[in-house]
Amino acid sequence: MKMKTTIAKTAGFCMGVRRAVEMALDAANRGDAPICAYGPLIHNPQVLSILGEKGISVIETIPESGSGTVIIRAHGIAPEDRNALESAGFSVMDATCPRVIKVQSIIASHARKGFTVIIAGDMDHPEVKGLLGYAGNSGIVVDSMDALQNLPDFDRAIIVAQTTQNTAFFKEVENWAVRRHPAYKVFNTICDSTGKRQAEVCKLSSRVDAVVVIGGHTSGNTRRLAEIAKQTGTPAFHVETADELPVDDLAAARRIGITAGASTPNWIIKQVYHELESRLIKRKGRLRLWGFILSRNLMLTNLYLALGAACLAYAGAGIQGLGANPSCLMIAALYALSMHTVNHMLDRESDRYNDPERSDFYKKNQVLLYTLAAVAGAGALVAAYGLGLLFFILLACMSTFGVLYNIDIDVPPVSAVRRFRLKNIPGSKTVLVALAWGIVVAIFPALYESGRITQATVVAFIWTSALVFARTAYFDILDMQGSRIAGRETFPTFLGEQKTMRLLKIILFSMALFLPAAALLHIVKWQWSILSACPISMLLFLRAHERGDFFPGVRRGFLMESHFVAAGVLAVIGGVAGKFVKTLYQRGGSFPSISRRIFSRCRHMIKAEITRAQIKKARGWQVKNTAAGRMTAAASEPADTLRKIRTGTKNPARDVRRAAGEITANAPAAIATPFPPVRKPRYTG
Repeated sequence: MKMKTTIAKTAGFCMGVRRAVEMALDAANRGDAPICAYGPLIHNPQVLSILGEKGISVIETIPESGSGTVIIRAHGIAPEDRNALESAGFSVMDATCPRVIKVQSIIASHARKGFTVIIAGDMDHPEVKGLLGYAGNSGIVVDSMDALQNLPDFDRAIIVAQTTQNTAFFKEVENWAVRRHPAYKVFNTICDSTGKRQAEVCKLSSRVDAVVVIGGHTSGNTRRLAEIAKQTGTPAFHVETADELPVDDLAAARRIGITAGASTPNWIIKQVYHELESRLIKRKGRLRLWGFILSRNLMLTNLYLALGAACLAYAGAGIQGLGANPSCLMIAALYALSMHTVNHMLDRESDRYNDPERSDFYKKNQVLLYTLAAVAGAGALVAAYGLGLLFFILLACMSTFGVLYNIDIDVPPVSAVRRFRLKNIPGSKTVLVALAWGIVVAIFPALYESGRITQATVVAFIWTSALVFARTAYFDILDMQGSRIAGRETFPTFLGEQKTMRLLKIILFSMALFLPAAALLHIVKWQWSILSACPISMLLFLRAHERGDFFPGVRRGFLMESHFVAAGVLAVIGGVAGKFVKTLYQRGGSFPSISRRIFSRCRHMIKAEITRAQIKKARGWQVKNTAAGRMTAAASEPADTLRKIRTGTKNPARDVRRAAGEITANAPAAIATPFPPVRKPRYTG
């Protein structure tokens, strides 16, 4: 039975929650201790647990005196509470969602003018409690139409909504105000993200057999998503983690939809999706199951990445017009396998949030993976030593630098403030990985084959490094939340997701034009322009990612890594095309004459095929219109003719056309005579 899982595009952190979490993590990573939050920063126990590990505690009441930094939760607080925190001696960091601040401003300005403030929301929700503080004594909370209709009439009143309120409920409130109290001012303050999230879950519920809503059980917006899904008649299940998945209830579902509340982090969505994917794949047949297991293990062990490195090295050598030395390909594959495995092992804190499946895999197979990394690293060094001492020293330095990337280094002037790590340099990982790959796949083959760096070597180095940079930065975009928690300064955390994506598009578009431009300048041969298909394909991949066509799973990573394998395949095709043209050149003639020769040969081949089709048509006409005896004699004639044409003729196409004409002309005579004479066909060779 075919199974399909769909993830809502709006699932996960909203802008306000992301902003509050990032502010808290940035403060913790800067070492601004002590740090606390006044009330839970967001409604998600897993995120709050991580913030607790980072040293961010939670206070429920305001002490008489305090010190350090206190973070105002994303839901906001009443103005008197803020004043009390400042009076107690805290340095206040306001992480209130900008959408909530807008509602607070509307309420405060109208309350000063004497308006009664009607808030459509949940009385116990922290956001509503904070909004009431801005309304003073004129604030009223309603959570149902009955409560709204029982209100007395007011001379002047405004109606606002909790930013995560049900859009359908507030629509009823608006209609009631228009009918009963047209003088009331109604402000639809429901967040755009909330409206889109609720609209999408309605559409999603109509297309699937079951809906899984991920988020904290205390999260109001997550509970409303589950309620909206159930109202459509589709079974909906509210889970907080993957351990709560109702597998038995989902067993009969062929299509499953996944959405998440505004306070649900990406890594929990990934965990739930991976759990569903691994459980449902077992029901798709043995072939699909083995294919999933194979691709998953190739990705988790970095073996597929190693294959991609070898293919990219083959392409880099081809761009320079060098032969594919097996030692250079082996060094590229083993170095990539060793370094990526070691760095994942040393940086499991980030993988715990970025890729929980990989983190669990590395934890279970720690000894095996360390052994694999050591063997691969030693193999790369042995192969490099076989090329020469220079290659051995260079690769040993690069390997040492790669291992030290995730290790604390005590630097006296810096250690007094914080321990120094290379990865604390913004964007250092992405740049260093790209440069290391470029050296291995482009510089090594050049130094070994020719002993010097040429213009073609520079072209190959830039092109391969750019592709690796795009690949690494893309995975950094996927890992933004985990990177912030771990304190990693990647390009997406430094520049932002949108700017990083724009940068990658510019780089890939430039690389799509780079090799054709180098060919026009006669730096590389024309056949290597075929490799431009790789950056073009990566551009299309990024566009599909922005549309939400890829879901967190093995397939997305597998497709991205496949671009390097595709580069090797295209390099093989380019090499074959180059040898074909070189053979034609060796036979003599300039490029225009070779082009004319190829065109002429293709034209003759096409004409010969057309003529053969005419012969078959004439033969079929004879079979259809003559007796059996006459058909045999007439049909033997074209076969004899073609057999003679194949032996020693200078113009096969001309002779085939002539034979076809004779056969066609002979067909009526074959019909008219009872026993057609067997005559020798006219043939002039």
